Amino acid sequence: MSTSHSVQRRPKHRAKRRVFLFISFLLVALFIWAGVTAGGILSEMNTNSLRLSDAAIVLGAAVQGENPSPVFRERIEQAIRLYKAGTVRNLIFTGGSSLEGVPTEAWVGRKYALAHGVRPEHIQVEMKSVITQENLVYSLEVGRREGYRTYTIVSDPLHMKRSMKMATELGMDAVPSPTQTTAYQSWSTQIPFLARETVMYMGYTLKGWN
Repeated sequence: MSTSHSVQRRPKHRAKRRVFLFISFLLVALFIWAGVTAGGILSEMNTNSLRLSDAAIVLGAAVQGENPSPVFRERIEQAIRLYKAGTVRNLIFTGGSSLEGVPTEAWVGRKYALAHGVRPEHIQVEMKSVITQENLVYSLEVGRREGYRTYTIVSDPLHMKRSMKMATELGMDAVPSPTQTTAYQSWSTQIPFLARETVMYMGYTLKGWN
């Protein structure tokens, strides 16, 4: 009887071991993938192009009433620097509003740029988007309408890799221009942002495989 029970237990034990090994393999592979992805984000965060472009696309971020949040302000000021240096001819501000009665991100960006010397005819806006991919899709529609062919993507350094991957897959002739300074200055703020971008980049990659 004991021998029979021992024989019955062996297949179950082997099956559990195989499941354990498979899950362990997946976790290790996921950990390695996350590490490689995070390393890629860090390696590209300061890649900056000074190529002349028809327009800078300023990716949206939070607003505080009629004023940009510190994160959004850094993006706007980077775009204004490019404009005044003659590196880009036009600015496209992106982003809608998450709450009724709250100004859109694009409207706040335009208002700030006008107050800092950008000519109104050199500013375009799209106010429908709520996520990065929509920022780019709707900006591309604006660019086609205006006859733009080349773009400079402006965002935070840690956001650039995912943004550029999306722009490339949309067929945009685009180059990166990360902000020179960032509101995410300490490790206590950079690490959560990096972790979030790593997960978002991996998720976007998986979505593309479907």
